[in-house]
Amino acid sequence: MNRYVTLARPFTLLPPLLGIISGAVCAWGSAHNPDPTRAITSSVVLTVILGSACAALLNAANNTLNQIYDVEIDRINKPKRPLPAGELTLRQAWIFTWIMFAIGLLPTWLVVPYPFTTWRAKLFAPFALHECFLIYFAAFISTFVYSVPAFGRTKAHPIGANLTIAIPRGLLLKVAGWTMVARATTLEPWFIGAIFMFFLLGAASTKDFSDIKGDRAGGVRTLPIALGVRRAAYTIAPFFFLPWLLMPLGAQLGILTGNRVALIVLGVLLAAWGAYTLWLIVRNPDELTATENHPSWRHMYLMMMAAQIGFAVAYVV
Repeated sequence: MNRYVTLARPFTLLPPLLGIISGAVCAWGSAHNPDPTRAITSSVVLTVILGSACAALLNAANNTLNQIYDVEIDRINKPKRPLPAGELTLRQAWIFTWIMFAIGLLPTWLVVPYPFTTWRAKLFAPFALHECFLIYFAAFISTFVYSVPAFGRTKAHPIGANLTIAIPRGLLLKVAGWTMVARATTLEPWFIGAIFMFFLLGAASTKDFSDIKGDRAGGVRTLPIALGVRRAAYTIAPFFFLPWLLMPLGAQLGILTGNRVALIVLGVLLAAWGAYTLWLIVRNPDELTATENHPSWRHMYLMMMAAQIGFAVAYVV
């Protein structure tokens, strides 16, 4: 069981889990909540629990699928992982992957917005109302586009890789959380998702610097390989702070309907945190290649989780 947990990479499951919860809370506290009473019913709570668990499980499947197709690369970059270390077979990894895909995707068909409150209503709601399922399905497809050669394997391309990460894990994740409570037919959830998408467009590359040796041997052309370590570091640096400035802008323009002051303060604080992370990157770009998890990688995940929690708070207060 410990080997399967390691295969799933549990720390990376927290951002999607929090992202769904945060997106749902934002929808509940927004001006677009379809329930004027904003009642926190058992149906709402169970829906959010279901959606967040499914997001984490879908991400576990994605992590495993990526390791299956990267097993030769990981023999160089991460030899202690379960597959290159021989602790699990490829067959076991495939079984685990498809189980995670099934229980991470299929239950989201039951997620439809108010007033569909019974499981029968959710099951037989019009197809157009199953926005949540469609978004999860798009994320499911993106995992194959990222890792599998037959689907394009965008992981091997410096720009395609980041786009395939940023769109489902940034843009669509927040919108999926929103659809736990309300329809995603307004600008607000897409604007929130775009903030996270732009952040990940650059920040997602932090994981590639320490993997240059194996990626080059495996024919994967990441940003550090395509541009060189120093140029790649300067290229991704602005993405750590500029996207957060969209929060004060959205609040001032009335696109974001949460607490305006809280959103402005949160955006400024996250931008300052991002600027500090930027400094960690550019002060010595070569340091990014020296360790598997450079401090900027940890800051990326912590910043993303802090932003998810901060957004939720701003829409509650």
